[in-house]
Amino acid sequence: MNTDEHAYLEALTERVIGAVFEVANILGAGFLEKVYERALMKELALRGIRTTAQASLEVTYKGHHIGEYYADILVEDVLAIELKCVDRLAAEHTAQCLNYLRASGLGLCLLINFQKSKVEWKRIINGFQSPERIEAPSVEVAPPDSAFSTVIL
Repeated sequence: MNTDEHAYLEALTERVIGAVFEVANILGAGFLEKVYERALMKELALRGIRTTAQASLEVTYKGHHIGEYYADILVEDVLAIELKCVDRLAAEHTAQCLNYLRASGLGLCLLINFQKSKVEWKRIINGFQSPERIEAPSVEVAPPDSAFSTVIL
């Protein structure tokens, strides 16, 4: 990934996370995942960000199509979003995102959990080596009790 692509993904991630916080602040916790998916799609559209719901990601093995994964939301054809409404994010949720990245060739997936009053999210980066921890975006103000982490592989 070159510098321009990295800067574009960083800016896009900030805009998407801002939309996530807006949805969380308005809806709060307690809805089904599909409600958050629809609300986030609407919020991203209002912000002029192109999305695809339930985007099909082809899985290939030695050049042969062997199956598909479906990302909850694909943003601008470069960023996958996996939404959850669970008590806490687990290793299998991160593994699911890594599978999306491997299957699609994308470099970035956001794993977002709307279950509790605070938004929990992880930025999962495939194939990017960073000498320092990536900080939370500074453009939008997160709710005071939001949780953030980054997984770099």
